[in-house]
Amino acid sequence: KFLLDQGQTGLSVALDLPTQCGYDPIDPMARAEVGKVGVSLSNLGEVERLFKDIDVSGISTSFTINGTASIIYAMYCAVADKQGVDRDKLTGTIQNDILKEYVARGTWIFPVKPSMRLIADTILFSNKHTPRFNAISIAGAHVRDAGCTAVEEMGYTLANGLAYTDELIRRGGDVEKFARRLSFFFYVHMDFFEEICKFRAGRRLWAKLMKERYNVQDPKAQMFRFGVVCGGSSLIGAQPHNNIVRVGTETMAAVLGGAQSIFTCAFDEAFQIPTEHSAEIALRTQQVLAFETGVTNVVDPLGGSWYVEEITNKMEKAAFDYFEKIDLNGGVVESIEKGYLQKEIADASSEYNDKVESNDRVIVGVNQF
Repeated sequence: KFLLDQGQTGLSVALDLPTQCGYDPIDPMARAEVGKVGVSLSNLGEVERLFKDIDVSGISTSFTINGTASIIYAMYCAVADKQGVDRDKLTGTIQNDILKEYVARGTWIFPVKPSMRLIADTILFSNKHTPRFNAISIAGAHVRDAGCTAVEEMGYTLANGLAYTDELIRRGGDVEKFARRLSFFFYVHMDFFEEICKFRAGRRLWAKLMKERYNVQDPKAQMFRFGVVCGGSSLIGAQPHNNIVRVGTETMAAVLGGAQSIFTCAFDEAFQIPTEHSAEIALRTQQVLAFETGVTNVVDPLGGSWYVEEITNKMEKAAFDYFEKIDLNGGVVESIEKGYLQKEIADASSEYNDKVESNDRVIVGVNQF
């Protein structure tokens, strides 16, 4: 590429050499990575190609995107406009949760406060123009995979939810309205009852916070709506077929914990792009649980179990204590800017790794069997 810089005008034009000259615009080292973490949507034309012959009014589209979420969302709206679809018919989700990026994943572009402003812009615009669309999915998944405990994951995620709520109220948003479209996202890990109780505790806590902290009256605005992925860092490259059992166990925990949306990973995702065969097993895992086990016939089937209620109560208190600790540190934004949350996660991750290496925590096929 040749770059023509027009000096003080700030105008830059990139010219591509013709492909017939044999020029490859993709760096050879990068070429092997293309397609491994999603679809290229670098311009509106690519989004149009992706949804060609697909009626966007008849599907729900989930974009796992954060730093550039507002851009992807704008292009999705533009595709709807070109298809003649009313924006108020659009359903789907953009992850759009920037706070966890600073402590877990690193795919942020702007500093914390400008990013918060952009996210609030997106949510308020969506509430008005695409009222059925979830303009944020507040994610605990990535901080958990980065090494924090289940309690810390829930406490941190809810603290993030409160930070976004405060920002939206500060910007003039109606909490009774925008809270109906707040959603959450988690990975499910392998401690079966801990995961179930984590979700039950999160549901209780969020409803209480909406009622007591913000005086929210609408039951739908108090709802803790969440989706999960079964099989994140819990999947192991060694003896990979064991991962089928892991994903099945995690899926059952998600169902019993009350997840609204479940994605099951393929057993080989620990080391490669899934094959058609492994992806089919992941899908069949959900279908076996949905149609053969009867677990979908009842809401909160473990409610009333002394063991489950006791763990739920303990996790609820511990998660609340954790985000109170974040509040004492000035809230999520200030805690990130100080590096406090990053250190908390790093310490928890180091402690977990020490337990695995010392065999205090058994990982089948890794440190035993």
